[in-house]
Amino acid sequence: MTDQSYFTHWNYPTAMRVGAGRISELPQLCRELGMATPLLVTDPGLVSLPMVQSIVEDCLVAGLPLAVFSEIKGNPTGANVHAGVAAFRVHGCDGVIALGGGSALDAGKAIALMVGQTHPIWEFEDVGDNYLKVNTHGMMPVIAIPTTAGTGSEVGRSSVITDERAKLKKIIFHPQMLPEIVLLDPELTLGLPAPITAATGMDALSHNLEAFCAKNFHPMAEGIALEAMRLINVYLPRAVTDGSDLEARMQMLVASSMGATAFQRGLGAMHALAHPLGARYDKHHGLLNAVLMPYVLTANRAAIEEPMSRLSRYLALPASGFSGVLEWVLLLRRELGIPHSLAEIGIGEEDADQVAQMAAADPSATSNPLPLSAEDYWSIFLAACRGTL
Repeated sequence: MTDQSYFTHWNYPTAMRVGAGRISELPQLCRELGMATPLLVTDPGLVSLPMVQSIVEDCLVAGLPLAVFSEIKGNPTGANVHAGVAAFRVHGCDGVIALGGGSALDAGKAIALMVGQTHPIWEFEDVGDNYLKVNTHGMMPVIAIPTTAGTGSEVGRSSVITDERAKLKKIIFHPQMLPEIVLLDPELTLGLPAPITAATGMDALSHNLEAFCAKNFHPMAEGIALEAMRLINVYLPRAVTDGSDLEARMQMLVASSMGATAFQRGLGAMHALAHPLGARYDKHHGLLNAVLMPYVLTANRAAIEEPMSRLSRYLALPASGFSGVLEWVLLLRRELGIPHSLAEIGIGEEDADQVAQMAAADPSATSNPLPLSAEDYWSIFLAACRGTL
């Protein structure tokens, strides 16, 4: 009898241009994709910086006028996407350049999707076969350029968008949302402040760690996640300590892309909790994952002893097995200045019941190593609020 657990689909990244200074190739890459008037979607914190101004001027000199859109929240909303679509149409654009952190990348991909659709964005939530409703002929090409090393959204086929009315983060999905070209240029990340470097780097770790522990069959994703965690272990402290360390910045960009590649295997309870918390409290996604990490690991311990043993050996940790990995995570968080509890970032226990219900229903929960109930999520959330392991 055939083992159905091995029946799956694997999709891996797109064309990637990797190396310092490769942002100079942007006008040429736009032309390769047939873009004559792209919409540059970027973070509001970046739009006035010299880096963005230089990109706009270089493209203009190369005969490639850019329209710029930056009305994006840290957790992008459906209204942000709608406004971006309006800007795209007003300026007669024919493609999207998504430049920035995860918010700009997710918003840019969603704008490129929604430009040619008649259904509202929420009808493309990653549920069942909703993606079949997409008019693929109306989708626009995307070049993704991350300026943080965390979400890996540049190699993702979805966008996480907040439905403000429902106070929910929803995953908008279509296979063709994967950007056609990715530029990984570490020079664009050199100005990132240490706290953001730490939080986004821990986000990359959360993707790789949850993918490594997920229950779905995907040995390639396992291997990628394992090596990415080695890179993070070596280079994240360096990037936080010395933001001008170009090698550390490069390796963290790669580890971030590897995380989003690996989590095609699945995520887990960290993200199942981080999604509703981000939607309700508008907190940084990477920081939420960083705080939640040891509490979720502890809750999953019965199911992850074996992969944690492999991870501890691969990283050559001082202590072996689950305890060694937990020790490493706690030490890394302290070294990077990550708070130990949710209470330290302004999240209290009053919404525990609602958060637990939302976490249990989150799509990321389906690939958690252990099936967790709303009551289990309630316990994890309270432990994370109180800082008790």
